[in-house]
Amino acid sequence: MAEPVVQLRCGVKNDPWGKNGKDSLAGQLWSKTEGNGDVQDNQTYSEMWMGTYPTVPSRILSTGELLSEYLKKNQQLVGKSCLDKYGPEIPFLPKILSFSKALPLQVHPDKSLSEKLHAENPSQFGDPNHKPEIAVALSNFELFAGFKPLSDIEAIMKLKPLEQLVPSNQPFDDDLLRELCKTLLTLPPIVVSEISKALQDLPESQFGKHRYIPGMLDRLRKQYTEFDNGNLVAALLMNYMTLGPGEAVCVPADSIHAYLCGDIVECMARSDNVINTGFCPRPERDNVDLFTRALSFKPHGADEAVLSRRKSAKGVNGKSDEYAPPFSEFNVLATSLGAGERETQKAISGPSLLFVTKGCGQLEVSEGKSVKSFDLREGYVYFVGQGVSLDLSTDKGMAVYRPYAE
Repeated sequence: MAEPVVQLRCGVKNDPWGKNGKDSLAGQLWSKTEGNGDVQDNQTYSEMWMGTYPTVPSRILSTGELLSEYLKKNQQLVGKSCLDKYGPEIPFLPKILSFSKALPLQVHPDKSLSEKLHAENPSQFGDPNHKPEIAVALSNFELFAGFKPLSDIEAIMKLKPLEQLVPSNQPFDDDLLRELCKTLLTLPPIVVSEISKALQDLPESQFGKHRYIPGMLDRLRKQYTEFDNGNLVAALLMNYMTLGPGEAVCVPADSIHAYLCGDIVECMARSDNVINTGFCPRPERDNVDLFTRALSFKPHGADEAVLSRRKSAKGVNGKSDEYAPPFSEFNVLATSLGAGERETQKAISGPSLLFVTKGCGQLEVSEGKSVKSFDLREGYVYFVGQGVSLDLSTDKGMAVYRPYAE
């Protein structure tokens, strides 16, 4: 009989924007699972992936079998609703990300564009799915997400070094913003550098409530050179946000974003499609026409990007919050327990992945008249099949996340 709860062994990526060695929470959590080895001080660790996506797939720790194969053989663990909609898969992709410099300036194509791009170029766009996502801060988290309000961008673009870039006699609307984004992304490198220097020479007071812009341009220049077109797009057009632990943002498909610094839980629909146009080497950049054509204009202001959390009805003892984005692939439970506290989570009718980001404790699962117990330690990841209620407890305190689908 298939076990409804199994511990997983997950993989890690080593992108150059990741944090080094023990500074990387992604690396530290990955290293806690038996067989994954220690983090190396001379290596970056950027992302720990969890789930069935084939690029960095999870395996059953005890057997080495791919989780995807386990679910194909035991489809009842997924639950009828998810099985009918998504097949015998985990329909979401959770990750722990750690980064000390900006990730590429990017959008994730929506469902219709992903289907088209996958059909035309499956080697670059490996699936036909969209990739809306949320990011929950585990530490201080800086990011660019979506566009500033139009009135703010219009005021910024009236500054002397920028005014020649805005077409005259045209209403300042999203169509113009799309054109402006394309203009900034196609400026010659030397012009990008000249505009950046001219903006940094202006008094901060000229930038109004966005007085951080000159300093931000200098910071980005040190990360990706003064010639990177992404510097201007991010600093001038996008919302710069700082979140504390537990705070979250929602990034819809086709929404422009670039994460800047921090450690986060990221969860997205099961896709790895991305279009990059900045904060990466020029040979790795994608077609600017494609990028700007794909752009949506949500969120259009920092407040619209924030994803609030609420108490979850799935937590019996009131210790579980829930992040519920406006798309159907997943919600995320976040359970925080103090010393000696317990939480019971009601059965969920679809698959879930449970992982510990801080502390340690116990997980108990009732199977008929018997109770099975599992260790919960930092970095441990478990697959939980549908229809299973969970009892969580800790002596010293613990933080647990549980993305799920129904």
